[in-house]
Amino acid sequence: MAQKSYDERIAEINKKQEQLKAQEKAIKKRQSEEERKKRTRRLIELGGIVEAVLNRATTDDDKIRFLNFLKKQESNGNFFSKAMNDPAMKEEK
Repeated sequence: MAQKSYDERIAEINKKQEQLKAQEKAIKKRQSEEERKKRTRRLIELGGIVEAVLNRATTDDDKIRFLNFLKKQESNGNFFSKAMNDPAMKEEK
């Protein structure tokens, strides 16, 4: 059996590199899709929690009120951040 030329060996290596890059791109795409789905689920769940606490469906005006409320809590002493980062708050249900 004849030995492959340098050019043939280089061509094989380049082909393998292209295949690996394509695999990497596909894996990164799947990872991005998975992360996006998880984020969407979290956002939907948070919206459900807000509606459960309000005991009614939310409106577009509620989004503005909620945003302003959270900003006010933060400007008054980071109350929202403190509550969200407090391990003891996890235990309450």
